[in-house]
Amino acid sequence: MTDDARNQMEILAGSLPFLKRYDDQIVVVKYGGHAMGEEEAAARFGRDIALLEQMGVNPVVVHGGGPQINAMLKRLNVQSTFVNGLRVTDAAVVDVVEMVLSGTVNKQVSDCITRAGAISVGISGKDGGLIRARKLTRSYRDPESNIEKVLDLGFVGEPEQVDPQVLELLIAADIVPVVAPVGVGADGQTYNINADTAAGAIAGALSASRLLMLTDVPGVLDAEKRLIPEMTVARAKAGIAEGWISGGMIPKIETCIYAIEQGVKGAVIVDGRVPHAVLIELFTDGGAGTLIVP
Repeated sequence: MTDDARNQMEILAGSLPFLKRYDDQIVVVKYGGHAMGEEEAAARFGRDIALLEQMGVNPVVVHGGGPQINAMLKRLNVQSTFVNGLRVTDAAVVDVVEMVLSGTVNKQVSDCITRAGAISVGISGKDGGLIRARKLTRSYRDPESNIEKVLDLGFVGEPEQVDPQVLELLIAADIVPVVAPVGVGADGQTYNINADTAAGAIAGALSASRLLMLTDVPGVLDAEKRLIPEMTVARAKAGIAEGWISGGMIPKIETCIYAIEQGVKGAVIVDGRVPHAVLIELFTDGGAGTLIVP
């Protein structure tokens, strides 16, 4: 038995009362692009997802791939610009985004799970009509003129409708779906979708028991920078309004709130850098991040 397998067993051995908690339940896991670049961390993630499936849980993985997209754009000498922190995705960039997300990254994640002993199939939001997308628009206030302006991000989209039928068919066949966050518009146009947003929409459409958002922070911190193990939607909204939830944590919280309002029983922001964070969150009493509940 490898050291990593021994660590898995130690987590489960101390979690016997919780092992049936998610039996036959759907758990959507958003897997970030930075962790995918580390070979051992990616293999460990694959083993954890495969173990979930073997234990009777129905995992669905939605992945990002920002670092991999950046590397390919640089390799192909395709220019990419950012406005207010958002990538402007023109026709050349969206082609690269789809190639990387739906191709290289999607198949790497799926392969890690399959090699760990579960059957996994990689798809994109365009497959089976999974994600119907619409163009994402953002407004901003011009600091010079103080006039509200519309920011055109090109082919950046957001889910307009999610049809989970293809995912349900895979789950029923004991296959782990791995989803690239690329959607298609009513006119057939391909759109790049934020992976967090896609994961939240998919979790809501599946009425998942849990949405796990793997990130690179311990979870949600209070005004004194202490980890909050559990919070309600009302407290999360208050934290945004009061300012102690800020920056990049706001869109993650908003995604969790959206998923819960769509029927997800709970959403967790968890540090994906912690070995076996998914298992610790699901099968131990203390969890590994911040659980948001209705």
